[in-house]
Amino acid sequence: MISLKEVAKKAGVSVATVSRVLNDRKYINSETRLKVEKAIKQLNYRPNRVAQRLRLKDGQRKLIGLLVPDIQNPFYVDVVRGVEETAYARDHAVFVGNFAQDEDKEKMYLNIMKSESIDGLIVAPSHEKDSEVTSLVNAGLPIVCVDRGLSEVDVDVVLVDNRKGAFDAVEYLIQKGYKRIAYIGGLPQIPTTMQRKEGYEDALRKYGLPIDPALIRFGDSKHESGKKLTEDLLNLPNPPQALFTGNNLITLGALETIHNRKLKIPQDVAIVGFDDMYWSISLNPPLTAVRQPGFEIGKRAAEMLFQKVKEPDRPPVKLMLKTELIKRESC
Repeated sequence: MISLKEVAKKAGVSVATVSRVLNDRKYINSETRLKVEKAIKQLNYRPNRVAQRLRLKDGQRKLIGLLVPDIQNPFYVDVVRGVEETAYARDHAVFVGNFAQDEDKEKMYLNIMKSESIDGLIVAPSHEKDSEVTSLVNAGLPIVCVDRGLSEVDVDVVLVDNRKGAFDAVEYLIQKGYKRIAYIGGLPQIPTTMQRKEGYEDALRKYGLPIDPALIRFGDSKHESGKKLTEDLLNLPNPPQALFTGNNLITLGALETIHNRKLKIPQDVAIVGFDDMYWSISLNPPLTAVRQPGFEIGKRAAEMLFQKVKEPDRPPVKLMLKTELIKRESC
């Protein structure tokens, strides 16, 4: 690799001058700047980003970490977009890790991010008692949690009202005339899974409908479990009239099973999903779904993180955003 010293020699200036040009410092003679820029181009010099971050006077490295549990889920794609756009506007890069609900993988990413001296971290913890993330909070790293928080420490968190969103979805199904409604949730250790189950049960209680344990199923939050659990439910002697699915990927799995069985939506079985998808309107029929503001969650989380970096001693903030039930034709 070409060194700073070689660039300085080519331009006929000191190493310090080359460094000042690279860091866009003031008080550099325009002729000198041109010579340095020409030498950089001729030698195809690429600055060492790690060393550059370590030289920043304000202590910031211009790098934040973002750790999500499932990048296949379109909801998290929206969160990533919100974080990245906000960080870019503040001249920061984002180091993204996808740990796929694997705690060993999560630990690996966290160790790498620590070694890269990130300024702060935005994370959807693997569960409420996530010891790896908790230890980083206790060590003083600025952290904002998204979608779910931590029970052992106070920390900034941005989420939505999952219980109310689920209640609205199931109430709508009941109002449309469905009485036997199933809930297919994700991993039970994830707080959002249980909050959506609580909302489901709240709606049944309000309308005097029984809570049947046979109609409540938990999987691993992924497409395959959506397929299998829907198959199991539809094979019951008294199958459900409607499904409330707990996330995007579960919804896609449920739809695949329904279509494989040649069932018609909503005539044979209705479905409402938690998480809207940009292609929901293109499904046949278009999907009724609970919309979360994923981009807004990412944006607000990044804004809170930069504030936390600037004011590390400010009290933790819990920001809860609203969901919206998008009524289409699947029920």
